[in-house]
Amino acid sequence: MQVQELIRENKLALHLKNKYPTAHAIKTDKALFAYINDIKNSYIKNAPTLSKVLYDGKINVIHNALGTHHFISRVQGAKLKSKNEIRIASMFKSAPLEFLEMIVVHELSHFKAKEHNRAFYSLCEYMQPSYHQVEFDVRLYLTQMEIFSKIEEWS
Repeated sequence: MQVQELIRENKLALHLKNKYPTAHAIKTDKALFAYINDIKNSYIKNAPTLSKVLYDGKINVIHNALGTHHFISRVQGAKLKSKNEIRIASMFKSAPLEFLEMIVVHELSHFKAKEHNRAFYSLCEYMQPSYHQVEFDVRLYLTQMEIFSKIEEWS
């Protein structure tokens, strides 16, 4: 009911901007790789090495996903080579750090738990204690985007 009232009064964007007032400064793929790798090394050291991390403009956030992870295995001669990629929707280049962190934590958790089960969400909460609240707020952000087709940029 509270969310419906915020939408009806066109105050959802203001609510989110008051709760998360500033955008992060991680704008390049190189900076994103370093950020994600730091989180991975802090919380799941024995997870596979990241091969590629990037912002992806082709991810349809409203109807698809916020980010993706890929585990690619290839045979090269007598060896099995694996690549681990994480792609984050480009619209999160100018979002609050908490939103980006939530997506990163979600995708990194898939390195340990493939399914969205109790172990998966426990790992998410371990890496970001406010994970569930931030995930809810990201859904509000996406609702704002879908209804009003925009939200003012975070500064």
